Amino acid sequence: MVRSSVTRMADDDSPRARSPWARFKRGPYLPASVIVLIISAGAGLFAGSYTFAFANPTPRRIPVAFVSTDQGAGPPRRFVAGMEKALDASLRPRREPSYGRARWAVEEQQVFGILRTRGRGVELGLSSAAGAGVAQVLASAGTKVGRAVGVPVAVRDLKPLQPGDPRGLAVFYISLAAVIMGFLGAVQLSVNAAALNPAERIAFTAAYAMLGAFVIAAIVDWGLGALDLPFAGSWAILALTMFTSGMVFSMFNVLFGRWALIPTWGLMVLLGNPSSGGAVSWPLLPSLLGTVGRWLPPGASVNAQHTAVYFGEHQHAFPFLVLAGWSLVSVVVFWTWRHRHPGGRPGRATPAS
Repeated sequence: MVRSSVTRMADDDSPRARSPWARFKRGPYLPASVIVLIISAGAGLFAGSYTFAFANPTPRRIPVAFVSTDQGAGPPRRFVAGMEKALDASLRPRREPSYGRARWAVEEQQVFGILRTRGRGVELGLSSAAGAGVAQVLASAGTKVGRAVGVPVAVRDLKPLQPGDPRGLAVFYISLAAVIMGFLGAVQLSVNAAALNPAERIAFTAAYAMLGAFVIAAIVDWGLGALDLPFAGSWAILALTMFTSGMVFSMFNVLFGRWALIPTWGLMVLLGNPSSGGAVSWPLLPSLLGTVGRWLPPGASVNAQHTAVYFGEHQHAFPFLVLAGWSLVSVVVFWTWRHRHPGGRPGRATPAS
């Protein structure tokens, strides 16, 4: 009797007795199907986010210094009006009492150009280093408007890009490398060094961040000569970026387990990189992206690195606070939920056990 009951239970649990859906859920095909759907959706989102940000850069808010004397003299009004019309009211003139004060605003990256009267015409001073795309938009609009309103326009680049970086993209590329390799390193630690305890994982994340950042800076500066980097400062920014990116994945790893790459990819790649201001300057991005990007690690990294390379004496604390804040939050969350860390070694057995 007992034997027949056991036989019946075994038959009920056999693959033939299960429904097709039950067999599908318990087999390897469900996670594989989920991955197919995730990759398909991710591919579309990846293409869509970058196309939305980069395909058609449009001026939205371009601050420009407007130099006027005590007597109120400044660039001809018809030229300023023509610029505002040409840029679809996105020009934001900012009145400055002197040219020296306007140059200080350029160095602080508060404005992207300077307008002032020069003889019978207008001088349009640009800052390609602050944003190559913005400088091109201003130069093109200024030349066309000058011809249309009959005002001679002299275009001058006040802060040119380095010869090895004529399009101003090298900073974006090295920051992108630090972001992506930062969290891929954490993925590899999770997969191929799963025996690391939580504290050891943090230490090895810091180790590959320091070494990887050095290699990035050395290749771009010493090897290729694409950028003349302030080496120590750029190395530190890249290392902090890689460590932050790695710890963000580690944080999601204890929160979401094996699916941690999905929120990491979404935060860092789908949202963070397009809104970083590296490939397209913030004044040319959709306004929401331009605002959010400053608060995410990729945008903070590009901001800090860009200022270090081109405006070294006017570095700001904000991007470093953003990176440090993300690092701190990630480390705290990871350490708080370290018992969910998918790895580690069992503790040493006690004599009693």
